[in-house]
Amino acid sequence: MAPARRPLSGRVGLVAAALVVLGEAVWLVAGLPGGALVSDVGAVAVSGWAAVACAGVARRHPAPLRRFWALLAATMILAALGRTVWTVERLGGHGLPHTPLVGALFTAGIVTGTAALLCSVAAPRSLVGQARTLLDGVIVGLALIPIGWVVVFRNLAAADLADPLRTFGLLYPMLDLMQLTILVAIAAPPRPVWRALTVIGIGLATRAVADAGYVSLVAHDSYAPGHPIDVCWPLSYLLMGLATRYPPPPSCAEEEETGESPLPPWWRVALPYLPVGGAIVAVVLARRPTGQTPHLIFLGMMALLGVLALRQGLAANENLRLVARLRRLAYSDQLTGLPNRLTFTRRLRRALRDDGPVAVLLLDLDGFKQVNDRFGHAAGDRLLRTIAERMTDATGRDGMIARLGGDEFAVLVAGDRPVPPERLALRLLAALEPLPGEEDLGVHPSASIGIAEYGPQHTSHTDLLRDADIAMYAAKAAGKSAYRTCTPQLRESAVTRAELIADLRRAVDEDQLLMEFQPIVDLSTGAVRSAEALLRWRHPRLGVLPPARFLPLAEETGLILAIDRWVIHEACRAAAIWRERSPEVTVAVNIAAAHLRRPDLIATVTGAVGAVGLPLRALTLELTESALIEGSEAVLDRLTQLRDLGVGIAIDDFGTGYSSLSYLHRIPATELKIDQSFVARLDADDARAYATVEMVNRLAGAFDLTVVAEGVETGGQHAAVTAIGCVHGQGWRYGRPVALPELLQTLTPVDAAR
Repeated sequence: MAPARRPLSGRVGLVAAALVVLGEAVWLVAGLPGGALVSDVGAVAVSGWAAVACAGVARRHPAPLRRFWALLAATMILAALGRTVWTVERLGGHGLPHTPLVGALFTAGIVTGTAALLCSVAAPRSLVGQARTLLDGVIVGLALIPIGWVVVFRNLAAADLADPLRTFGLLYPMLDLMQLTILVAIAAPPRPVWRALTVIGIGLATRAVADAGYVSLVAHDSYAPGHPIDVCWPLSYLLMGLATRYPPPPSCAEEEETGESPLPPWWRVALPYLPVGGAIVAVVLARRPTGQTPHLIFLGMMALLGVLALRQGLAANENLRLVARLRRLAYSDQLTGLPNRLTFTRRLRRALRDDGPVAVLLLDLDGFKQVNDRFGHAAGDRLLRTIAERMTDATGRDGMIARLGGDEFAVLVAGDRPVPPERLALRLLAALEPLPGEEDLGVHPSASIGIAEYGPQHTSHTDLLRDADIAMYAAKAAGKSAYRTCTPQLRESAVTRAELIADLRRAVDEDQLLMEFQPIVDLSTGAVRSAEALLRWRHPRLGVLPPARFLPLAEETGLILAIDRWVIHEACRAAAIWRERSPEVTVAVNIAAAHLRRPDLIATVTGAVGAVGLPLRALTLELTESALIEGSEAVLDRLTQLRDLGVGIAIDDFGTGYSSLSYLHRIPATELKIDQSFVARLDADDARAYATVEMVNRLAGAFDLTVVAEGVETGGQHAAVTAIGCVHGQGWRYGRPVALPELLQTLTPVDAAR
């Protein structure tokens, strides 16, 4: 939406007001006759125009800008009225009409102007913040009273100060400087600078100079209406009207929406206290020879002390609130409102010191990462809050639930427990079951719960938490959405697991990994046209380990990335050797889901292929259904680029995961591998299994995907998949996984009938 155009009348009014100020300045400096009337009429005219300009811009803005400009319009109206009354009374023979009515009008303008500043987009939003800013301005203004006394009235005789209106004239510049201090406080960096406030600040400074100069001239009996200093007042009004030409910066509105207030610079904090030292010195200098302090200074200092006490009381209250907030931040989780890890640990240690029965339930959400990946972190945060509420209701008074971080929660059960921890775990699992209608959302994960009860085998709270963690991983291994209690067997298994992880970290560097290849045959000819690279680990103590024994650990620890890179390079090297004897063969390698999310996947693949001079079409990447369906758009784009380069993309173990037609449309696959669990049932004349394999084969044909039947072990299974029309087969029927030298011996066609 294009910004609204400023009306032509506004520009004409600004030019006219500027000409009035310029004309008045020339008139007064030249000392032409009628200067007093010119001064009064000019001030009334420009202040009236400024009031109209502020009122006009107020109608075009939403709150709080409307309040800001409306209050400034009221300020200019009061200035025009005050100057009009001043002019009328002066022409009526009052000389310098320092009457209560004029003073009341100008003071009311100060009040509305101050209220306008506190309503601006840069002002604090809270009442406490606004009160603090107002008190800062009052402190500066009161501190400047004794300073102004020394500057203006120091050399005047006491008789010259008998007129109270003459001495109390110091209040005008004091109020001006109070407003200027408030403006500096609210517009101080690092807030974005709004040019309107800058122009208004210049106007306030101009008015402060005018009021200070006027008071000094009057005090020394050297002021007469029409003095050149009079031009400063209409100039300040002109600047107020000019400020309406500047819209607020967008960042001000954004800050208002977020409610975030940036930290002020150090000088902003010290600003109200800087003039206080000068005020103390001025009080000493202002003492009369008789030792008395002028009444105005005495009253001003008493007021200053009162305001300082009020300001410090407000600061002390804010400090107490800040301490309370910091305690909440330190001991509670900001997302869910639950106690955090620090609070949980402190309560656990206190419970252990009480020597009562203590149990810990450690919960880890199953599949929560997929929620963040598919729906974004905002959806994940909402889900965590919902889960926290359900688990809090399920726990009740039987324990203290805390969020330890991420998707990990813990429950402390201590003292006289009304329910066993196992029953509490069942209640928590039931609370996490999706409600009617939530099953279709796909954003409600279950939880795995580990239970550990304090006993003689524990020496500290860390041992108890370690056992709960061991039990939680056992619950995940048991199929998730379950609980397990830590036992000596689980503890021993965890130690073995930790040792295996430590050994796995050395496996790649010490060349302990090896590759075997299982042939993939052309079912129509029996020829070996491809092979799947299968990883093995030659463990120095445990012997050769299959991938199921160590790859899950590699995925949990992040070692899978280094292992995957080694597999890709080793498979490409083997394929290059093989293609020297059979130029059309290909090799397939399994890729972990973690590697799909790596932006350097394409570089890894192309680098491995290029290093051995292998064409990209000779490599196929095998990926599980779950890894593919949970992939982001960036992952799918990455796979599409690889497919367009010629790399094959195979869906491994098809039928065991989502098997949804919608995701087949999205995934850039070139090959589909039917899971061996379906092929295995073909031997038993299972009509459903036969129909399933046949359906998958037709589905693959519709999507132009090559089909590989996995797990073919018998002649009956071979005959069935061949009759169904599968193009390729893989399994012990055609060959077991073997090292590369043995694979090279299978280049002759395999007798598919044997």
